[in-house]
Amino acid sequence: MSSRRSKGGLLARVNFPLYTVQMITNRHILVGGGGGSSKTGVANGFEIFELSHNGTYFVAEEVTRHETGPNVVMNCASYRSKSKTWIVAGQESHCQLYNSKLISENEEFIKGPTAHNLRCRKNSEKAKESQLQQEKIEEIKNNNFKSKKLQLVLEPADSIQTTFGNEEPLQRVVRVSPCGSIMATGGTDGKVRLWKFPQLEKLYDFDGHGDDYIDDIDFNPNGSLLVSIAKGKAFVWDIKSKKSTELSWKPPDGIKYMYKKCRFRGLTEEVKNDLFMLTNATTPKKNPSFLQLWDINNGVITKSVPYKETLSALAVSSDGKFVAVGTMTSGSVDIFVAFSLRKALHVPGAHRMFVTGLEFLPTDDELNGVAITSNTETAVVSISVDNRICIHSIPFRHTLPFWFVILLIVLCICGAFIFCSYLGI
Repeated sequence: MSSRRSKGGLLARVNFPLYTVQMITNRHILVGGGGGSSKTGVANGFEIFELSHNGTYFVAEEVTRHETGPNVVMNCASYRSKSKTWIVAGQESHCQLYNSKLISENEEFIKGPTAHNLRCRKNSEKAKESQLQQEKIEEIKNNNFKSKKLQLVLEPADSIQTTFGNEEPLQRVVRVSPCGSIMATGGTDGKVRLWKFPQLEKLYDFDGHGDDYIDDIDFNPNGSLLVSIAKGKAFVWDIKSKKSTELSWKPPDGIKYMYKKCRFRGLTEEVKNDLFMLTNATTPKKNPSFLQLWDINNGVITKSVPYKETLSALAVSSDGKFVAVGTMTSGSVDIFVAFSLRKALHVPGAHRMFVTGLEFLPTDDELNGVAITSNTETAVVSISVDNRICIHSIPFRHTLPFWFVILLIVLCICGAFIFCSYLGI
């Protein structure tokens, strides 16, 4: 498949390295990171941007900036009910809870490239085609104009220590269950801890990884299962019974592999048993890495895609149709069709350094409000320690209706018979 570059490109730049990205609403995205506790002059904290589409480009406008002092933000998660929005951010060994208030106001215009800055079409192109595209741009603009601008006001709430036992304990990952009742954290002490959310009251621990650092965790769509990975081990935990099942596979030629990221496919019951995982060889120069699709019911890998470099980031769209992967060496981003793992978009060198996070723009739903109206089938935001926030999108694929194709075939056959009869063949 030939490479196709996204037309989205750079969304924004910040003044600190980025390590985590999270969609808060259908239009707001949070990015966090920092320079750590050393006196480098690099800030620690996060920024929240409101995203929109002006008919040609995605546009990001900063609405909130919050600094966290000497504590770098390495991971975060969010949950929104009908009345409240919560954000949890990992800050060293602690997890900080924020209560987010949404304030709506009518947006009069969308900032970004104006009409005279739009790409000019070639003179040879038909005027009608140009007019149709302009009408499409105006339609998207009008739909986005009608939406309300949502300002987010953050109020720090409780903070709890989630990782213990090391000289410099560090929370490495946090996730909130789809129903919003449980928060799971993992850190450098090798334990997965479950907390009542949003009260942040301790429930119990999952202890199966020994002293290995927890690399990633994720809930299945109905919140009954939790997957945790650390180095070469992956466990599926039953939340109620607390029992676990280990996911294992036999790498080729006895090569040692380590799990890096894990994400369940989508948020619907129909795909709750599909799990994507990134696995990297301990000797990456000689052996490939893999994007794997697991059936956790049977504990088997159903599909996999090899990579010639180390993988660093993973995201799955909320509708379960697409999965995105970020790389370590080249800073590239790839988007795959989830059910077949067919590559749909390749963005080489999306970042100058390794990709630290990926997040798909969500689809429309009752809680998160109206989705951004655009001319793309899907779009994923990528971040890196190069301080850049980028977006990569796949335009809608224009296909002919099935009935029209059948009608066209029938007409061609009839035309062939009439032509042959005319020639007396």
